[in-house]
Amino acid sequence: MSGYIIAHVVVSNPVQYEEYKKWSTAAIKTASAEVCVRGGQVQVLEGDWVPERLVILKFPTFEAAKAFYELPEYLKAREAREGAAIMRMVAVEGV
Repeated sequence: MSGYIIAHVVVSNPVQYEEYKKWSTAAIKTASAEVCVRGGQVQVLEGDWVPERLVILKFPTFEAAKAFYELPEYLKAREAREGAAIMRMVAVEGV
């Protein structure tokens, strides 16, 4: 079964966040993940959730999605993001 990472990001320092994007892109390539959503327009259809920035990544397995968080490249990305954004992230098992 495939696995996904879904992230909701609130960016407070766009300049510093660019360094995070550089390292997270490297991690995505290392993990052979497919970028399904990375930023872009959001339209609320129901409810009161108004996310600023969404990211959805697809992985071959749920285990691969969970392992992404600990990749050396993603550890560097997380360090670069510190103080530049608030991240809410979950790994989800696909069908």
